[in-house]
Amino acid sequence: MSTPASEPGADPAEGPPADGSPVAGSPVAGSPADGLPVVAPQLRALRRRASLTLEAAARSAGLSPAHLSRLETGRRQPSLPMLLALARIYGTTVSELLGETAADRDAVLRAADMEPTAAGGWTYWQAGASGRGMQALRVRVPHGSQGDIVRVHPGEEWLYVLSGRLRLRLGDTTHLLGAGDSAHFDSLTPHRIAAEDPDGVELLFVHSLLQSPTATLCLGPTSGGTP
Repeated sequence: MSTPASEPGADPAEGPPADGSPVAGSPVAGSPADGLPVVAPQLRALRRRASLTLEAAARSAGLSPAHLSRLETGRRQPSLPMLLALARIYGTTVSELLGETAADRDAVLRAADMEPTAAGGWTYWQAGASGRGMQALRVRVPHGSQGDIVRVHPGEEWLYVLSGRLRLRLGDTTHLLGAGDSAHFDSLTPHRIAAEDPDGVELLFVHSLLQSPTATLCLGPTSGGTP
């Protein structure tokens, strides 16, 4: 599909103030922004790859279409919070937004290479490459471990029960999931995860929170409570 030469919301005709002073937030010669010339084309290319219009992407990021247009044309440089927001919206990483090329990663991860990591009483096996837009884990949840912890954090979660039974509380509703059952939810919804049976439960777990360490991904930020 061809890409139109201009898009609604873009402001290519806007020029600098008549007195010659730079536009607020625009690159200035000799400033650190000079080291980020690749950000603008990357922002536009990744937005189009995500099939988002300028208006839709700007609305999701809490920006005006004109402001996002200036970022995409290099007339303004994004702040780190903006980069984080845009990376989440485009399903990518800040590194890719900055044009950094990661070393080639194998698409296949062998079981023998999955080293277990213990945190907070749970055991994790990395089931996908690090630094991706999604984090994939195999998780072992023992009975009685962390069942009173309420989790609330940005992103989405998908989980699939491999064995055992899982007690999942989303907001005010409690669900009992068995082997083969799955759940997909916005992780800003307060949620609790606990093994229902003495033998524990094993899950496949995918989270969209970018580049999160394993412990942070599943354990925090947290607050105590009663099931």
